[in-house]
Amino acid sequence: MTDRALFVVRAGALTTVQDRGRPGHAHLGVPRSGALDGPAAALANRLVGNRPEAAVLETTLNGCALRPRSTVTVAVTGAPCPVTVEGRPASWGGPVRVPAGALLTVGTALSGVRSYVAVSGGIIVEPVLGSRSTDLLSGLGPPPLTDGAILPLGTPAALHTRVDTAPQPAPPTELVLRVTLGPRDDWFTPEAVRAFTTHAFRVSSASNRIGLRTDGPALERRLEGELPSEGMVLGAVQVPPDGRPVVFLADHPTTGGYPVIGVVREPDLPAAAQAVPGTPVRFLAVRRR
Repeated sequence: MTDRALFVVRAGALTTVQDRGRPGHAHLGVPRSGALDGPAAALANRLVGNRPEAAVLETTLNGCALRPRSTVTVAVTGAPCPVTVEGRPASWGGPVRVPAGALLTVGTALSGVRSYVAVSGGIIVEPVLGSRSTDLLSGLGPPPLTDGAILPLGTPAALHTRVDTAPQPAPPTELVLRVTLGPRDDWFTPEAVRAFTTHAFRVSSASNRIGLRTDGPALERRLEGELPSEGMVLGAVQVPPDGRPVVFLADHPTTGGYPVIGVVREPDLPAAAQAVPGTPVRFLAVRRR
């Protein structure tokens, strides 16, 4: 049994293995998946000297607790949270040495939703279609962590440039999402399109890795009836029968039958990953590039 492994003492509400995802398989019905807050995951890998494609852990709200079998370097980024090693405070947003057998605790997010835990060498669960990411919609990749699980680790890279900490954007107090209207904005009344881009919405507690759901004014359709199933892209804003927009995130379906009123610019989506329920949301209409 290898000593390059993590023992999961506490899995938390939802902790998954994520990397940069598996793009390019939509024609097979496979979503992209991957870390919802890509920049935070990438920073965590840099802080411990991993390659950019190394797999990390994505926690949700209340963190996790881990015990490495060998001494490792760990970095926690994303949603700010308390980090301890054997009960002693450790750095958030910087590299932390965790001795073999010591308990690393990633606590409850102080703000934001998702924290990222990178471990030197990366997590080397079996890849599926070129990625180690957990996909909650399709079930591909490793299952979400459970208490008692064991995660194998890779070999750490050679010595790398180290920093004590690194700047990160704060979780949003207001989420502003730039959106290009279409392709089915003509299925809605002019008043509904205007409301979509001028009224305030809020992040719904029903949001998850598949989509950021919103509460707010219901968008009224101009056209009724069924829409044939169409391809969906990352950031598509689909409007189900209740009229409340849903922004598709990493584990989104590849096809859907409800009209898409617009598509959010991809650089705005990491902030959506950190928006807690109740956060105000504004959709800002921008022209097609």
